[in-house]
Amino acid sequence: MHAPEADSRPVWVLEIGGSHVTAAGVLLDDRQVIQRRRHPLDPALDADGIVDALAGAAKLLDADPGDRWAIAMPGPFDYRTGVSRHEGVGKFDSLHGVDLRAALAAAIPADPAAFTFVNDADAFLLGEWVDGAAKGAGRCVAITLGTGIGSAWLADGSVVTTGPDVPPEGEVHFCTIDGVELEDVVSDRALIRAYREATGVDVDGMRGLAARARELDAAAQTVIDTAFGALGRLLTQWLTRFGAEVVVFGGSMTGAWDLIEPALALRLPARPVSDTEHAALVGAAWAAAHPAAAAY
Repeated sequence: MHAPEADSRPVWVLEIGGSHVTAAGVLLDDRQVIQRRRHPLDPALDADGIVDALAGAAKLLDADPGDRWAIAMPGPFDYRTGVSRHEGVGKFDSLHGVDLRAALAAAIPADPAAFTFVNDADAFLLGEWVDGAAKGAGRCVAITLGTGIGSAWLADGSVVTTGPDVPPEGEVHFCTIDGVELEDVVSDRALIRAYREATGVDVDGMRGLAARARELDAAAQTVIDTAFGALGRLLTQWLTRFGAEVVVFGGSMTGAWDLIEPALALRLPARPVSDTEHAALVGAAWAAAHPAAAAY
């Protein structure tokens, strides 16, 4: 994919997480992020409350009518139409069936045609490919480690979600390990459960588990090695099949990368990214300017 043409107007971006929305502008000619502000967001609000919160963050930006907008959104979501498919996932369930494109366009207000919706993990990987740890790679992968596991797959600058070389829908969390769903093996809740079963003690997710492992708690180290060893074996199969040159990791768990990386034992460069939000902002803006990059 060719370098972008110079563009003096920013693409305005809303990067939506489980408890926040970050609003910013991205100048694609030099990958500069401007006016970046993070706002709290309660995913349990009703649909009107969520739309109002998103539009409120957007209105604080210096957007002009006719400017482009990119929305980085966790799934399940119909990114082509802008309609939420969240249901039974514990976050944004009230948005199910809501045409977020029309709702945001009316609330900001903005041109409905100016909106591009991008999966949040795809946006993260695109940002790292454009100007980050996977810059220029022919084939690269992103894995996000947080309350659950997200993934994205990129070949020649375009997101890949179908075909025999990627997991179903490009989502590694649909995979199983020995018949067990991946997130029942590797996730905050799975790690908490495994440590409780081993010791009878509760920990504060990966953060608490990592603290105990660094204090030479053998049970904590075993839980980490077992979970991330299993993830590493699964990923190795898919990364090899995909022909990945590099894999980038983001999400809250990367704060324990010193413990996670040895357990993963991957056979290709694995690079943690501390500011996944910055990458997602750049990647979402890139997708708005290059629709083929995130064709769904």
